[in-house]
Amino acid sequence: MTESAAFLTALRLSDSMLPVGTYTASYGIEQYLNEGRIETTGDLADLVAGYLRGIVGPAETVALGCAHRSAAAGDLDGVLAADERLAASTLPAEFRESSTKAGGKLLDLLADADGPFEGAAGDELVEEYAAALDAGETAGHYPVILGLLCQRAGIGRREAALVGAYSTVTGLLGAAQRLGRFGHTEIQSALSGLFPTIEAVCDRYHDADLEAMCSFAPLADVMGMRHERADRRLFMS
Repeated sequence: MTESAAFLTALRLSDSMLPVGTYTASYGIEQYLNEGRIETTGDLADLVAGYLRGIVGPAETVALGCAHRSAAAGDLDGVLAADERLAASTLPAEFRESSTKAGGKLLDLLADADGPFEGAAGDELVEEYAAALDAGETAGHYPVILGLLCQRAGIGRREAALVGAYSTVTGLLGAAQRLGRFGHTEIQSALSGLFPTIEAVCDRYHDADLEAMCSFAPLADVMGMRHERADRRLFMS
């Protein structure tokens, strides 16, 4: 791809219109709101910053970066290893299900010769990964497939990490907004305030080794597990 085409693809991948179903996931935000643990925009921004530092950076961004680096080397085993480690690091079942459903949808877009990413259709590494997924040999987590796609699209590893972190943050904030607790202006204010944290976690983790992957956000995990049994649920996670 040209530099402009890669940039436009990055914008597309971070857009909420991308039809991968991430709008159906709140990753525990719904449960925080149901239990009255988020009262102000500041509370919400602080919570999302915690997600960035405890989950998005050290787990998802590491997985994305490793998948990107392995794809650049044509190393399918490296991509699969990132998938396996991220699956082991994601404790709530709903979080895993949301991630793999979105990953599967993104992979379908890649495989569609007439789809929005027609340049990736027929790519040997993408097809090998899809075959491994069909055979049940890998989980198909969204950050891993996003890293694979970004590398094939000519998007650099740090930029790919920014795409992944930004789309996660806007998804979390968008879930809070759709639950009717916050307005557009409040959400945009929270998003602007989170930019330094997004950049910091991406700088720290986008080139980290797979062995560095970890996830530590115990209350978010508990909220995700409680959501599985909640009487009132708008989101799938």
